[in-house]
Amino acid sequence: MTTTYWTHVESPLGPLLLTAAPTGELTSLTVPGQKKATVVLDDWTRDPGPFREAERQLAAYFTGDLKEFRLPVRAVGTPFREKVWAALDDVPYGGTATYGEIAARVGAPRAAVRAVGGAIGANPLLIVRPCHRVIGADGSLTGYAGGLERKVRLLAHEGVLPPA
Repeated sequence: MTTTYWTHVESPLGPLLLTAAPTGELTSLTVPGQKKATVVLDDWTRDPGPFREAERQLAAYFTGDLKEFRLPVRAVGTPFREKVWAALDDVPYGGTATYGEIAARVGAPRAAVRAVGGAIGANPLLIVRPCHRVIGADGSLTGYAGGLERKVRLLAHEGVLPPA
C-alpha cells in the first residue's frame, strides 16, 4: 500500500489542498470548490513536511517573486492528458496560449481542441501547472476548474489582465 501525504497551504485564493507521493512528488493541488477536486481519504497521512518547498514557492509566486515553479511533480493520466499537461509548462508567466495552440504543441489536429480542453480541465496541479493561462481563440476566458473568478485573479496577478 502506498502512502499519500497531504496538507493545506494558505493562499490568496483560499486554502490550497496539496497531495504528494511517498517519494515527495507533488501529485495534486486543488482550490476550494474546484470541480473534481481531490478529496482526502481516511488512510492518507497529514504531514506538512513533504510540502515545505511547494509552500515556499507558492508564497514566492503570490508575492510576485517567482515566475516559474521548479517542483517535482507526478500527475497520472492517459498518455494524451500527460502530453497536454506537459505542454502547459511551456506557457510562460505573463503569457497565454489558446486551446488550439496547445493542440498544435502536442501534435493533435485542430479538431481535437475539445479533447485538449478536457485534458486541461482535468489538470490535477492547478497554479503549478498553469492551465489558467489557456484562453479561447477569441481571447475569452473560457473554463477553469478552479472557477473563472480565480482564473481572472491569477491572470491579473501575472499582469495579463488589469488588476481587478
